[in-house]
Formats: sequence, C-alpha cells, structure tokens
Amino acid sequence: MFTGTLTADLLLGDVHSLKGKRAVVRPIVAELRRRFAVAAAEVGDQDLHRRGQVAVATVAADAGQVAEVLDACERLLAERPEVTLLSTHRQLFSDTD
Repeated sequence: MFTGTLTADLLLGDVHSLKGKRAVVRPIVAELRRRFAVAAAEVGDQDLHRRGQVAVATVAADAGQVAEVLDACERLLAERPEVTLLSTHRQLFSDTD
C-alpha cells in the first residue's frame, strides 16, 4: 500500500479579501475531491489574500497509481486560469516505511 501527498503553493489572481480568496480556493478543492476521489484541503497561508496552499492525499495499491493521481491533480491546478501554480512538493510513503 502506498500513500502520496502533494502540497501546492498558489498565487491567486485579482483577489482583495479573504472572502474573495475563499470564492477561488473552495471550488478548486471541491473539484479535486470530485474528479480524483482524493482528500484535499486548504492547508496554509489562510490569512493572506493572494496566496494559498492546497494539499492532496491519496492511497493506492502501487506507487505508479499514486503518481498518476498526483500528476493529474497537479495538471488541474496548473491549468486553472484564476491561479498561478508557484511550486509543488510531493511525498510518497509505503506501508513498510
């Protein structure tokens, strides 16, 4: 069994309030959950208007499948026009670790 996580640092577009930030980040998190059946949440930079951190976690029987899901999640984030994907960090864990 393998568990993988992806943490993405995002720069939000024309956002001037925390309410505006929520209006951008919440649909992205919801789409990640719906399309890829992953656990996803906003995990950092919650007090900054134009920055956000979103994390995704998934579990699969083999490492290749975990990598495929995380790749797809990263592509979705990179393709969103309302945000700029600044960086990502991945971790892969095995049940034997």
